[in-house]
Amino acid sequence: MEGINLNILFAIVAWSLPWKGFALWKSARRGDNIWFIVLLLINTAGILEIAYLFLFSNKRKVIIDPNERAI
Repeated sequence: MEGINLNILFAIVAWSLPWKGFALWKSARRGDNIWFIVLLLINTAGILEIAYLFLFSNKRKVIIDPNERAI
């Protein structure tokens, strides 16, 4: 019984680690500090990480240049 539990735990870790790593990398590159902290602290077996990668990180940030003049 203990071997089965360790196999399940290993499978969950093997599944979630690449997702967590990629989501943390992408959130750091985009400057999403809040997402980085949330993804780092909360373990959801890859669910939150996948949601961030496919739903939230694809939204583009709008940067307004204060030196640009309106026409």
